Amino acid sequence: MRGPHNLWRLIRTGATFERTGAMEIALGALDAPPSLRLAARVLGWPFQWLGLAGDPAQPPVPRALTALGPAYIKFGQLMSTRPDIVGPELASQLTVLQDKLPPFSEAEARAEVARELGAPVETLFAEFGAPVAAASLAQVHRATLAASGRPVAVKVLRPGIERAFLRDVDAFYLAAWLIEALAPFARRLRPRAVIRHFEGVVQGELDLRMEAAAAAEFRASTEDDPRFRVPAVIWPASARRVMTLEWAEGINFGDVAALRDSGADLTDVSERIIQTFLTHALRDGFFHADMHQGNLKLGPDGAIVALDFGIMGRIDPYTRRVYAEILMGFLRRDYARVAAVHFEAGYVPRDRDMAAFAQALRAVGEPIFGQDATRISMARLLAHLFEVTERFGMETRTELILLQRTMVVVEGVARSLDPAMNMWETARPVVTDYIGANLGPRAMARDLGDTLRVLSRFGPRLPELAEAALLRAVAQPPEPPRRRPPGWLYGLAGALLGAALVALGTQL
Repeated sequence: MRGPHNLWRLIRTGATFERTGAMEIALGALDAPPSLRLAARVLGWPFQWLGLAGDPAQPPVPRALTALGPAYIKFGQLMSTRPDIVGPELASQLTVLQDKLPPFSEAEARAEVARELGAPVETLFAEFGAPVAAASLAQVHRATLAASGRPVAVKVLRPGIERAFLRDVDAFYLAAWLIEALAPFARRLRPRAVIRHFEGVVQGELDLRMEAAAAAEFRASTEDDPRFRVPAVIWPASARRVMTLEWAEGINFGDVAALRDSGADLTDVSERIIQTFLTHALRDGFFHADMHQGNLKLGPDGAIVALDFGIMGRIDPYTRRVYAEILMGFLRRDYARVAAVHFEAGYVPRDRDMAAFAQALRAVGEPIFGQDATRISMARLLAHLFEVTERFGMETRTELILLQRTMVVVEGVARSLDPAMNMWETARPVVTDYIGANLGPRAMARDLGDTLRVLSRFGPRLPELAEAALLRAVAQPPEPPRRRPPGWLYGLAGALLGAALVALGTQL
């Protein structure tokens, strides 16, 4: 499935990017070398008349991705979480990528629900209305449970979406392989690993039981949080292709005018959304990673209601502490400590100059302080931070990038409610409380107790484990041979280049 027969899909993709004006922008964001730029133009320019036009009202890259369909839309949404790959400017554009598509018929949705739940819709629901929202992978219907009269939201996957997704992912793998072959510099970004991650994320979204489990876990971890709510999962009415949640009343965060007319204190709401997100990330290590305006409502009781749990973030306890120390270091303007944390965690190679790294971090942080709150941009800070860490050889850490990207999105939501909101001052109490609870003497005693409990469980195996670790450490595995691109690829590239030259000659 990942061979040259996928070339047509790549040609269609290249043609669409050329026709919409997205090709140059995408290649520029990737800082692509001449070889990759030539290959992309060969795959796109001669065939641009075959490309999809898309919506001219959208920016070029979101326009191209939306025109190409669900898998491309989802890939664009994932790339919005990876400014280290596509650059901060393009990542920012992709954060507003909408996956709104025309709904499929209510009859198809009813048939899907009946097939998945094993009973007619009329038996399960007293009411089952038309779709209220339609996205690339699924759509949502408002319904009423027959047994209890409880209003619910029923999410149903699009018919045939799994097969369509797998078809496009095959082409993505071929594209990633071509990028690695033609642009050795890109291997650092691990294109095929990115596609594998993307495939895993969307495969999870294509099994609504996984999203339901994420929603249930998130609800359990936040049930005691004041003025924050996650809808309950209705498990008897949920399956692989159908998920049912309790209906959440409220005003969408995208409708700022309605929020203001409701009498809500928008300054308070903007601060709560920032502090809530940081609390979930630092306290629980499990956070909503897609907190844009469309996935948030303000309930009648003033509670923030979260929706759509297809993308969730998870970070381990050690990474949480590292991240909190980095944030606190910036808050205290202690750049030497921020640099030391990066080295201690192994994020920056030990052969680099720590003092030079601290100096570079100062160049990141100092422009923030003393600025008017409206001019402080977390997005700009993170863009500069990515440049600095890359220059000092920091390896990409997906979980931190997802956390940082979500932080940028959440800041954007908060600023839409209160443009004068100061991100750093709002975050300070949450970070300070976490540091106090997890980095003091009491936390050290707790960590020591946890360590002793683990050692006691594995006590009889400790000699064996130590010996195995030492043997692995001294082993010198042979360096794997470098794979060369197959001969057919060069022949194919030559043929495509010839076709492009012929097409150019005919136009001249």
